[in-house]
Amino acid sequence: MPTGRPSFTGEHVLELQGHGGAFIVDRVLHRVLGLGVRMARPGEFSERAFLNGKMDLAQAEAVADLIDAGTTAAARAAVRSMQGEFSKRIRVLQSQLTELRVHVEAAIDFPDEEIDFLEGSALQDLLSRVFAGFDSITAAASQGALLREGLNVVIAGAPNAGKSTLLNRLVGDDVAIVTNLPGTTRDVLRQQVHFDGLPVNLIDTAGLRMAADVVEEEGIRRAKSEMQRADRVLYVLDATLGHSNPAADLAHLPPKVPVVFIMNKIDLLGVPPRLESNAGFTRIYLSAQTGKRRLSRRRFRCPVGPPTAPRCAAPRQGIGRERSRHPGPVPCHRTHRRRLKACAAQFERNHR
Repeated sequence: MPTGRPSFTGEHVLELQGHGGAFIVDRVLHRVLGLGVRMARPGEFSERAFLNGKMDLAQAEAVADLIDAGTTAAARAAVRSMQGEFSKRIRVLQSQLTELRVHVEAAIDFPDEEIDFLEGSALQDLLSRVFAGFDSITAAASQGALLREGLNVVIAGAPNAGKSTLLNRLVGDDVAIVTNLPGTTRDVLRQQVHFDGLPVNLIDTAGLRMAADVVEEEGIRRAKSEMQRADRVLYVLDATLGHSNPAADLAHLPPKVPVVFIMNKIDLLGVPPRLESNAGFTRIYLSAQTGKRRLSRRRFRCPVGPPTAPRCAAPRQGIGRERSRHPGPVPCHRTHRRRLKACAAQFERNHR
């Protein structure tokens, strides 16, 4: 019967053990509830641990992240945050900012002193460490968010380019209707898959063209809206139509979202599958119908990977296991990331 600080919540805990079996457990639980005990609310043990100072808010939220983790990498990231890694990074950054504040306030309070508190290499080194700290925490939080929420990859392109066929191939099942009629897909279709431990939310959309009716017009509007929120766009083109200049298709795409051009239907041309990267564009020549180019996680790891991570980083090297020079990702909620970015932006403005 742990007492005081050693327990998870920092409170007295009574642990009951009985023989296995659902019936026995149910009867013991029924008897205990009859004595005036109540069932805990969802998250109540973590709440009590937080209120009793056993963990901070980031660690308490990491408990829910661990429960909801869908991959090994996400679970490892949540464990790191539960162990206090994210909080430790914030405290180090807070300490550095406090030290900077001491120098600035000293310069303001003692302007007549011979010592210039705002000069010297030590202060510049501290500024560099603060900027590096913001960059490191932001990158770790962004990668942790990808592990927690998944990478949103929108499949877009003209009608009949093979978008739904590509979705079916990546998912490994016939989740989307495929016909020879243009405009078969009218609404947004979502499927989640895992590539190298990274959750990827594949989003199939309506073909981009002049709408034939009000239903298709709404589908195209939703497609454009999804592309605006995407982490990456797979823009599917019919290779048999001779698209030699993908830049002409960029007018349909949001300017700040990374794009990979999928040159589909190479089986009809009799050309070999290949990957090209030149002139700032990435093209993958493949056949979603026949499977040429072997649409495996290894093939799509580089083009679809998170923009903040190394282009071809495998999970066993970067995601889920810490490196000595590059700490791993940590789960970070949207509110935390927004405030962290606002703090970094304010610090940058003050520095200027």
